[in-house]
Amino acid sequence: MPYVVLAILWTAWCAMHSLLISRPVVAGLKVRFGDSYRYYRLAFNGISVVTLVPVLLYSGALHGEPLFAWAGVWRPVQFLLAASALALFAGGARHYDLFQFLGVRQVAEHESKGGLTETGGLDTSGILGVVRHPWYSGGILIIWARPVDKATLVTNLVLTAYLVIGTILEERKLVAEFGDEYRDYQERVGMLVPGAKWKKL
Repeated sequence: MPYVVLAILWTAWCAMHSLLISRPVVAGLKVRFGDSYRYYRLAFNGISVVTLVPVLLYSGALHGEPLFAWAGVWRPVQFLLAASALALFAGGARHYDLFQFLGVRQVAEHESKGGLTETGGLDTSGILGVVRHPWYSGGILIIWARPVDKATLVTNLVLTAYLVIGTILEERKLVAEFGDEYRDYQERVGMLVPGAKWKKL
């Protein structure tokens, strides 16, 4: 039962996170708040962190004996997963605007751009020419690069599903924003796995 509760908590957090950045909600808030909408990304990040804390605390209280540990011959695989994740995070950080991601730039410049680049435009260079969502790919790799007990297994399964579904939803927003330019990008570059060409969304 505790693990069912944990799955529900993670699912609820993921659903709330996606809802708050969904196109209908964002469009409605832009109309409702006007210029004050520039604070939304900052508020969204704050809400995400605050609501994540109790889920992490509950999950931490359930940790027990590992079902699987990265030991022996599996240690190099763990290192490879972690190193690949860090490379994806670092590669993405070279192209994404951290201040835009945090919501600081929107407040300072009185403007909310759609993309995470400094200009808000579509960037397909560097790591983004290898995989379209390096941070999501890295997120999936890093959560599995740790010992897995029952609580971790539940957490990882929910978060993996969320990252895949969230990426698909993000793709739809990007297609709506950039149109054929993004569709062409989808044809050339894999969504989460380099070289894997998924059907256009």
